[in-house]
Amino acid sequence: MKKTVFSALLFVLFSFTNLYSQKISDGATVDVSGLAVTFNILNKESINVGGKSFDRYKVSASVTNNSGKSINMRLANAPQIVTNIGLVEVNCINATGAKLTAKKIDLKPKAQNLNVTYWAYTKEGKYESSVIPVIAGYYLDPGDTVSDNAIFIVPQGEEPNVSVRKLQ
Repeated sequence: MKKTVFSALLFVLFSFTNLYSQKISDGATVDVSGLAVTFNILNKESINVGGKSFDRYKVSASVTNNSGKSINMRLANAPQIVTNIGLVEVNCINATGAKLTAKKIDLKPKAQNLNVTYWAYTKEGKYESSVIPVIAGYYLDPGDTVSDNAIFIVPQGEEPNVSVRKLQ
């Protein structure tokens, strides 16, 4: 009885996680809440990994902001490590991840860099200014495009089974 309830809960959970993803094929563009996501296969080759045959695909994914609104993510005023800035996830369901290759591509907005001038003493005791670039936030203006490449390794004879979902 407990296994049946647990299995049912697991099924419902996985159903909801894939509810907002869309399939995409080579050369296709899908709209995800005003973001046009394009997926392309750039190169294919057959390889052997651990005595097994696989197909190695070099792929490219891009996202264009067609929403008519600018996407802005401002950072707090304290130093922090930012990890959740992805806009769209392009996930290869049948990728093996062999040889440290990717299983997905997270498309992220552009970084907004600022040059900050600060004053400090040098080793010689001289007080002088220096400039350091600082990321103040992330943005994607209407019409802007960001892209990324990855390597997907899939079982031989299969093409990448790719889905797209919005992260923010």
